[in-house]
Amino acid sequence: MRSPLFAITSAIALIISAPVHADEITGQASVIDGDTIEIHGQRIRLHGIDAPESRQLCEQGGQKYRCGQRASLALADKIGRSVVRCDKRGTDRYKRIIGICFSGDEDLNRWMVRTGWAVAYRRYSIDYVRDENLAHKDRIGIWAGSFEMPSEWRRKSR
Repeated sequence: MRSPLFAITSAIALIISAPVHADEITGQASVIDGDTIEIHGQRIRLHGIDAPESRQLCEQGGQKYRCGQRASLALADKIGRSVVRCDKRGTDRYKRIIGICFSGDEDLNRWMVRTGWAVAYRRYSIDYVRDENLAHKDRIGIWAGSFEMPSEWRRKSR
């Protein structure tokens, strides 16, 4: 019969030798903008979505508003102080990690598009087109008024 110390030692050895998921980043997130967060000093660009830029204006009911700022606040409110897990999909030309991020089991990328605070970034992915179509149909977030696609706004602002 083996001693309890052997069982504990074996369990510790198993934990230490378990593979680390290098393609996963987990921790408390800070929101940089509506499609970028930071965890442990690493910038993560949310895969497949494009949110309005911080200085970008949209229109609703004849009034202009800072939709990029609203998108950032929506994401920050959604995340709160919860732990966020991001699955790495690659890196972009700015050396940011591209990832799909989750709060619990909820895909935050999908949530941003489905609530109308980001669009599906078709140039890189079609993963969230259905969610964009639903937000557009429901006229929520930026779809409640008029706006310029974030990629087009960036191009004109350069």
